[in-house]
Order: sequence, then C-alpha cells, then structure tokens
Amino acid sequence: MATVKAAVCREFGAPLVIEDITLADPGPGEIEVGLAACAVCYSDISYADGGWGGDLPAVYGHEAAGHVTAVGPGVTAFAEGDTVLVTLVRACGTCPSCVTHHPAACTTGWETTSHPITGADGTPYDQGLRTGAFAERVVVHTSQVVGLPADIPLDAAALLSCGVITGVGAVVNTAGLRPGQSAVVIGAGGVGLNAIQGARIAGARRIVAVDMTEDKLDIAREFGATDGVLATDPKPWSAAKKILGGGADAVFITVGAIQAFDTATRYLGAHGKMVMVGMPHSGQATSFEPVIVSALAQEMIGSKMGDVVLARDIPWMVDLYQQGRLKLDELISGRWRLDQINEAIADTRTGAARRNVILFD
Repeated sequence: MATVKAAVCREFGAPLVIEDITLADPGPGEIEVGLAACAVCYSDISYADGGWGGDLPAVYGHEAAGHVTAVGPGVTAFAEGDTVLVTLVRACGTCPSCVTHHPAACTTGWETTSHPITGADGTPYDQGLRTGAFAERVVVHTSQVVGLPADIPLDAAALLSCGVITGVGAVVNTAGLRPGQSAVVIGAGGVGLNAIQGARIAGARRIVAVDMTEDKLDIAREFGATDGVLATDPKPWSAAKKILGGGADAVFITVGAIQAFDTATRYLGAHGKMVMVGMPHSGQATSFEPVIVSALAQEMIGSKMGDVVLARDIPWMVDLYQQGRLKLDELISGRWRLDQINEAIADTRTGAARRNVILFD
C-alpha cells in the first residue's frame, strides 16, 4: 500500500481538498502508475459540481500519463518503468461492445468504492471515472493503460487520454468523415479543437468553427478550421451554410450547453450526421423536428470517448504528433501544481483555457 497526495472532492460544488490517501497494491490484472501529468477535463468539473451524481468522497481526474511503478499478478504486457498513458476506458474484452471494437461502451459493471482508494481513516473513496488521477499515483485495470514512447513529453501526451481521442475520434471513428466532405464544429474548446484537427486530418474540404468570441475562432483556425462563425449571430447556421454552399456533411457538438443541441440539426444537409460529443448535465433535454431528420435522411449519433480502441488509435495519433501533424503542445494553456488545482479549475471554467495540466514532481 502507498500513501500519496490527492485532490479530494468532499462536497459537490465546493473546492477540492488536498489530503493524503491510501492506495492499495495492484491486484490481478491491475497496474500502479506514478503520474507525471493529469489534465483538467470539464467532465471532472461536472462530476465535482454534482452534475452527474456519484458518491463522495471522491478523487476525480482521468486524463493522465506517467510511468509504471508496480504491476499486479498476471500482468505481462507492462513492466516497472514503462512510459504509459492512463485513460478511463476500462474494458472487459468479452461483452458485446468490446468484441465489436467499441470498448469505450463496455457494458461490464465495475466496482469503484471498495478499491483501490481509501482515506487516512480507512473510509472507501470513489475512484472517479474509474481512474482517480488527481493524485500522485493511480491503480487501474490494465485495459486502461497503453504504452508510449519513452521520449514523449508527458504533459502533452496526457491530453491523448481524453480530449484528443474524444475530438479526433468523433470525426474519424464515429462519423467516418471522408476526404472532400464538410464539417461544422460547435465549440472551440479543448475537445472542439481536436474535432477540428480530426476533420483536417480526415481531409475535409471545409471546416467551420462556431463559438462565442472572435478570439476562439482565431484559435480554431490555428488548428485547422477554414472558417469561423459567431454563435451569437442571429442565425449562425445560415452563415455556415452560405460558406459551405449548402448543409454540412457532419456537425459535431463538442460543448455541454443544451442550446447547442437545440440548433445543431439546422447546420446539416441531406444525409448529414449530427454527432453528439459534449455531455450536458443529467436531466437536461433538447428538442428537434423529426420530420426534417426523416425527410432529409439525417442521422443523430452519440460519440463516447471518440469510439476509441486504445491499441489501434493511440499509436497513430502519437505518430502524427511526432510528425508535427497533430497539435498537442499547443493545446496546453497552463501548467499547475496539485496544490493549485482549484485555481486551474477556476481558469478552466472561464472557457478561455484549451487544456490546463496538473504536473506532479
């Protein structure tokens, strides 16, 4: 067992508390990873706000990278010292989702309250998003880990764990966007910029970014957007259609604002795909006109974690990063210590941050 520092959520909507936690030794099929970096994802903030329920106390954080510090019985794919990515994608490998190459939608239930985190007094803590990476170390299932080149910068690599695979994967895997097609990306934050990168990598002829400020549209262009439309325009979908010469082949909603879902289908052309990437709080609902979706043979698709298959997708994304074709370093807005995590979260809430990263000693 190890004692490590972690940022603990004890009350929804309250600042996280830095305290010592006890981490169990890795069991069968598990790996302990000493973290070098963990990014702040808005999903962590939503959980800490109580937007999706859950048990407390909890340790959130799920977008991380580091080095293997111990392996449990039966683990042969990794050894101490290996450089690895840590994700929330915990897959059994045998359920219908896993065997059809959709491990992010694994249907096997996983216990999160009895292992591996406890407080100093022995109280079980929830392992948020099956990871608990706002901590110096984590113990996770081997399916959540993928190897990385030893020389990759780990602050940049950590972003591959969620924001990058979610955005790029939504375009490449979920939508299957083809060269010459057009895309609209609603939201130019951390995930949205990666959806824009995904559309660029996929060979889209036009990529229209939609966001609230000109500054964010300028950033979107740096990542591959060909055009930008202000969401504050009276009818931004009309402006996008004018740019595209018709409706988009795909629109990607990368924000959790329910208003974005209300209007997303208006950007689409016939046979277009509305891909829902962002996650509003539980209980929020949207509306649309089914007759239009039916008459134009449109599709509405959910995308979880970019429909990623870690062993398939991480290597080629790392390769593109090493070639300079996938931007990771440019996604980092700020680097913070663990004891600054509440400031990093506050900065993320402003909407101006691309990705804030917590660095560990």
